[in-house]
Amino acid sequence: MQGFFERSGFARRFGIPRRGIPTQAGRDAWPKGPLILATAALVLAAPLHAATAPSTLLFVDDHDVLYRSGTKRVFHPAKRFAGNPVIAQDKPWELTISYNSVYRDPATGKYQLWYQALSAKSPELASVCYAESMDGVKWIKPELGLFSFDGQKTNMVLDGEKGHYGASVLVDPRDPDPERRYKMAFYRVAEVEGRETMGLAVAFSPDGIHWKVHPKVPLLTGSYGKRLDPPFADEVLEDRGIPLSVSDVIDVMYDEPRGVYAIYSKTWLDTPDGKSIWKRGVVRTESKDFVNWSTPQLVIQPDEFDGTGIEYRPPIGKVHPNRRGVQLRGGPVFFANDVYFSLLQKMDGETTGQMPCELAISRNGLDWNRPFRKEDFIPVDADKDKFDGGCLWTNSTPVYLEDEIRFYYGGYSGLWNGDLFRSPSGIGFASIRKDRFAGIRPMEDIGQVTLKARDLSGVEEILLNANAEQGTVKVEILTDGGFRVKGFTKDDAVALTGDKRDLKAAWKDAKLSDLPSGKYWIRIHLDQAEVFACTLR
Repeated sequence: MQGFFERSGFARRFGIPRRGIPTQAGRDAWPKGPLILATAALVLAAPLHAATAPSTLLFVDDHDVLYRSGTKRVFHPAKRFAGNPVIAQDKPWELTISYNSVYRDPATGKYQLWYQALSAKSPELASVCYAESMDGVKWIKPELGLFSFDGQKTNMVLDGEKGHYGASVLVDPRDPDPERRYKMAFYRVAEVEGRETMGLAVAFSPDGIHWKVHPKVPLLTGSYGKRLDPPFADEVLEDRGIPLSVSDVIDVMYDEPRGVYAIYSKTWLDTPDGKSIWKRGVVRTESKDFVNWSTPQLVIQPDEFDGTGIEYRPPIGKVHPNRRGVQLRGGPVFFANDVYFSLLQKMDGETTGQMPCELAISRNGLDWNRPFRKEDFIPVDADKDKFDGGCLWTNSTPVYLEDEIRFYYGGYSGLWNGDLFRSPSGIGFASIRKDRFAGIRPMEDIGQVTLKARDLSGVEEILLNANAEQGTVKVEILTDGGFRVKGFTKDDAVALTGDKRDLKAAWKDAKLSDLPSGKYWIRIHLDQAEVFACTLR
């Protein structure tokens, strides 16, 4: 939500990125002494792309591609569910619905969803509400009896007495403590040494309904304040927060490669003349225990390709200084198949007033690329009277089904430069076919994609997620050096057809187990076809 903070103004566990050199934060986290050499020796000795487990290579970028000829990458935005919204704004304590998180139990299929709702036209009265479903489409809002509103039982799990901004929920079956299997991170106001202070708070729950807020608030002091010169390090921050710290849009995820919890949060960037609180960007902070968090690190920020450029002028006319140009209001992140994805909330506060979703990608969670910025991953609805016709609130919790990925989001029809409380508001979802964020297809009729050298020892199948309804796909094997391998040439390959996620590469008189030990290039030949991913198992 906006308003309240407008007025008051973070490789693996040792920080080794998947590509490039370690970040300073990663180097600082390395252990000292001989273990450094041992770790480095292991990294250097490990065979490049050794196939030790099933692996899916997504073609959202060229990370796994040696080169490709005669092809282009095609972006595939998510498609709205026709029955949106699946959760409507239909309770008296739901003037506006926004931030949300969702979880589907893989064993039972039951969905749980948490969302923020305002019970009055004041962000101080934001509550966290709960809904559940068996299909993700038909939802119920149980009368939990934990908090009431005007004498009526509600579905609130945290009331709005203290303000819960950007509440983000992570279901964590890894935690051995059953009382901490559900984790929540949010922004909260607290009194510290006699003054109002805002920052990161967390809570824990055994079931997602009964929550206990950690007593220390804030765990990280928030980023907010007035348009002033940045403070000195020894200055008492009476009316402003720590530069580049977390702010009131909080999204949590579990960073599996590093084995840490990570929060991606809105922060504030300084103005062209160096003063504070100008435009929004995204920082990352991480933790091993969900309580002790690292110093936030700026990871995504708007640039000269966002907006028209008018935001660089001094505030003019009636435009609020914190509404200028295109900004990154939030950047919820999820990890899938060795790729970090961010569903950036791209806020245009000055011209359209809209906030659609842009898909950004990273290979280490710190260094981000925005290759699809020309087209929204989830655009706002063209109908301004729909619940998602103004601003979208994405989250870090996509739902993976057998052949579908669902992206639930909150939305409201109001604009950033208009009425935020304009009805309707609610929650819906958009989806893609599994792993089809982007594909590679020929620029004309034919093209080929050659993957980087890879040890195929133990690989029994090469499966392609591809659409070859109007053409064919063939898989060729070459040596690490580009020489053809007898029995595995394009002419030996079986032509694959159809629109499937598991087209199995085959050859007329050979199989993968016939290959001698060594590294090979996998070459995918496309004839009027598109390939999205390649799975080795």
